[in-house]
Amino acid sequence: MDAISSTIPSRRTALLATIGLSAALTLPGCSKGADQGQDVSAVEDLMREHGVLRRILVVYRGVAPILRANPGGLDAAALGQAAALFKVFGEDYHERKLEEQHIFPAVQKAGGPAAALVGTLLAQHDRGRQITAFILAGTAGGKIGAGEAEPLARALETFARMYEAHTAYEDTIVFQAWRKALSKQQLDEAGDQFEDIERDQFKGDGFDMAVDQVNAIEQRLGLHDLARYTAPPVGG
Repeated sequence: MDAISSTIPSRRTALLATIGLSAALTLPGCSKGADQGQDVSAVEDLMREHGVLRRILVVYRGVAPILRANPGGLDAAALGQAAALFKVFGEDYHERKLEEQHIFPAVQKAGGPAAALVGTLLAQHDRGRQITAFILAGTAGGKIGAGEAEPLARALETFARMYEAHTAYEDTIVFQAWRKALSKQQLDEAGDQFEDIERDQFKGDGFDMAVDQVNAIEQRLGLHDLARYTAPPVGG
């Protein structure tokens, strides 16, 4: 983590690195309105947002071996856009405005096994933000040098490993405990509140906008074909 800490960009640098994505996520008319007339529960909404973030983790894992084999041939801007999307949609919105302000306090108040996880989850949020800053700094120049490739590849892989476990525990333990701690009316009110936060943050449907961004990033990096992830036959 020393290499990561030594290249964390300033607040201004991070802002400049993400401003293009932030603009893209707030452009009018970008939302597809896929859920028009359909109710999405608060827990379902949280879990599908995790789906967006997991697709970025798939990108990170797919990019790591490319970095090691041919760092100069990688579309560094596309990788930077993936990190910027994780920052804007994952860290600034999903983590800070939903989990840290609403989910975790309620879970801690309820107590139990889920409450005991909150300290670790918060520490992982902080570590993830350090790694995202490291990725943004490493891709800001538009090219990734041979000497930068291995530390960046390791950062991508360790981030993906951490956040895969992180989201799995949240989906199966923390979000379920939060749901059980609230009445149906409170859950409905939370869903409405989360929707208001999302639309205020992104000036539209942030989920649909983020999915569009992930699709574009996967296309640019050649990681868009689901079939490429099919496991080979056993013993093959």
